[in-house]
Amino acid sequence: MGRYDDIINLEHPISERHSRMSAHDRAAQFSPFAALSGYNEIISETGKTTDTRPELDEEQLQHLNEVFSKILESLQSKPLVKGVCFVADTFREGGHTEVFSARVRNIDFAESALILSDGRSILFQDICELNICY
Repeated sequence: MGRYDDIINLEHPISERHSRMSAHDRAAQFSPFAALSGYNEIISETGKTTDTRPELDEEQLQHLNEVFSKILESLQSKPLVKGVCFVADTFREGGHTEVFSARVRNIDFAESALILSDGRSILFQDICELNICY
């Protein structure tokens, strides 16, 4: 005789006080639980590497000055520019370079920034490369 033979064929009991739980709510009982919220983000952030801000030589600075002059001359036509800028990391020292391409909406001399048509504002000091696309 088996261990559960006396109850194996009985009907499932139905509670008079509690309604039957839906399959969705029942499944939620077994979903994974993150006891340390944010832990995975911290671990992935720790694994990131950052680069140092690139230093521009005199020739590169001269080229940037020429490009800025051309942008100023054609600012009303909102010239299309392509370039590379340095983006500082918010959690640690350093950052990474990022390629961008957009039309120039304005130049903010008070903030020393290039204002792009997509809403981004790139500080002059963060621009590593810049070219006008004709």
